[in-house]
Amino acid sequence: MEESCTLANNATACIAERQDSIQTAGKGRTRIHCTTDSLAGSVSQRACVFCGARVVLNPVTDAVHLVHGPIGCATYTMDIRGSLSSGSELFRTSFSTDMKEKDVIFGGEKKLAACIDELVAKYHPPAIFVYATCVSGMIGDDIVAVCKAASARHHTEVIPVESSGFISGNKVVGYRAAAEALLTLIRPKEGEVIEKTRKVNFLGEYNLAGEMWLARRYLAEMGIGINVAFTGDSTVAALKRAPSACLNLVQCTGSMHWVASNLERTFGTPYMDVNFFGPENTAESLRRIAAFYNDPAITERTEALIAREMKLIRPEIEKYRAKLRGKRAAIYLGGAYKAIAIIRQLRGLGMEIVLSGTQTGNVDEYENMSRILSEGTIIIDDANPAELEKFLLEKKVDVMIGGVKERFLAYKLGIGFVDHNHDRKDGLSGFSGAVRFAREVYVTTCSPVWKCLHTPAPGGNAHGQ
Repeated sequence: MEESCTLANNATACIAERQDSIQTAGKGRTRIHCTTDSLAGSVSQRACVFCGARVVLNPVTDAVHLVHGPIGCATYTMDIRGSLSSGSELFRTSFSTDMKEKDVIFGGEKKLAACIDELVAKYHPPAIFVYATCVSGMIGDDIVAVCKAASARHHTEVIPVESSGFISGNKVVGYRAAAEALLTLIRPKEGEVIEKTRKVNFLGEYNLAGEMWLARRYLAEMGIGINVAFTGDSTVAALKRAPSACLNLVQCTGSMHWVASNLERTFGTPYMDVNFFGPENTAESLRRIAAFYNDPAITERTEALIAREMKLIRPEIEKYRAKLRGKRAAIYLGGAYKAIAIIRQLRGLGMEIVLSGTQTGNVDEYENMSRILSEGTIIIDDANPAELEKFLLEKKVDVMIGGVKERFLAYKLGIGFVDHNHDRKDGLSGFSGAVRFAREVYVTTCSPVWKCLHTPAPGGNAHGQ
């Protein structure tokens, strides 16, 4: 989808061709230009197509994940999620065909087949995901044919993931490649009968720091079971049971809306967007899930859970609100669903959001974002470091919430930083996660270290000496 926007105030892009990817919230705004490939040479903060596929599939715990490409691709994405497992740890091992110059010249299909044979013999996995990369894609290796032959040879699922990086400059394409692989995996055999249950699937929940387990506990207290998560702490066998769920909950919309739509079309399973980041979002999501079941007992248990948890966290949230009121925050994350949730959390802490953006948001998500932001807030899609630096300084930001690539930029500018990346180890979802998030924001924003900087950045957190 290609839309344009008229720019307001002084939100000027560092590269003229990126002007329409930046807008300012307010009455005069029009739609932002997004969901297209990154501009060549802009040094996008996005990851590649292959990386997009890897972050979605990697948490499948008992599958083998084989990267058909140079060793660097497998190294970069090794254990890429902060996902935890209650069973197999096989997913933490990153396997690679380690393509060399000889393989590029003469082809790597025989090497790929040999690697699959070796992995089956050593690990006996229930499934193998084979990821294409730029190099294997450019030389024309037919991973689909190799995987099909290996499946027949070993009588196991060997699934190609067509994630060659040059396909697009947008990692969302990698999400789609992963989604197609998942649908291939869960497709019932011919004649297999699907028996529906009262359980839900949780799509776009990757069990970072055990967050899926927390959601499972909430739902169990309500009287609702989770069938399987896509893909946090999942197994191949559990994923194959996905068609039996009565409802699909979708948290990460960017990676899972297409899957949810296909499950609804194929198996008649409705889906519902949920968000477990922030106390208000969590409470609203639990209430909507309870309403789906139309069961007074579930509704009663849900309200009791929400009342108890809100009572527990309220004093802590109030304590941090008193210390953070009036501080200026910037948000730059991968997905819009998380950015919108954090806007709400920061506003609940009395903070002012002056900059918000994502790597993969779509037009509707940016419209929703703009509606809840104050007039004059800069909204940016697919930012580059130069743009982020410019706006962080211009807006005199006190703290930034972002991913691993934004951390160092913030620190160099004398600005506090909170890690909300996909490889973090601290749970930030649910009611208790809201307190941990508020504590992290307070600790970095109000740290005395900023007073010790001798050369503070203009408009940054530092006061200098």
